Amino acid sequence: MEGDRKYKQKGYQESDRGANGFDRDRGDRPRPQGPRPPLDVTGPRLPRLVQTVTASRCWNCATTLNSGVDFRGNCPKCSSPLHCCKQCAHFEPSTRYQCLKPIPARIAYKDQANECELFSSRVTVAREVTTSPSNGPAARAPRSPQDARAAFDNLFKK
Repeated sequence: MEGDRKYKQKGYQESDRGANGFDRDRGDRPRPQGPRPPLDVTGPRLPRLVQTVTASRCWNCATTLNSGVDFRGNCPKCSSPLHCCKQCAHFEPSTRYQCLKPIPARIAYKDQANECELFSSRVTVAREVTTSPSNGPAARAPRSPQDARAAFDNLFKK
């Protein structure tokens, strides 16, 4: 039977497993047959879930607007109009008339106040940024230019 093998290398078409499926050299258990059981998705969640904040922001200066702000008025910081196309949730520059809703006529100036009945304020979802006391003193911002310079010099002390 040795003459009819194509390759003469050791291990070619040889089986190290016995008749019962165990590896003779390592003593391993046989692998289970059939499909794998599904993962348990009902287990505990990861401890570091990202917290999110939903807020409406000014289209011009990105100032967070309070829930009680009047969208018929102007931004409290930059005085830009809030009832305009750029503040609307349906504003999409790549669509017809730059609006996702079927409006009868194009509104020419997207950054000026208008009287559109389909207006709804754009709401953004952002990651909540909080500073924790575990960050330590290195995470604090310098209070003066001398503090910043001293922190820079401390990096290169021997």
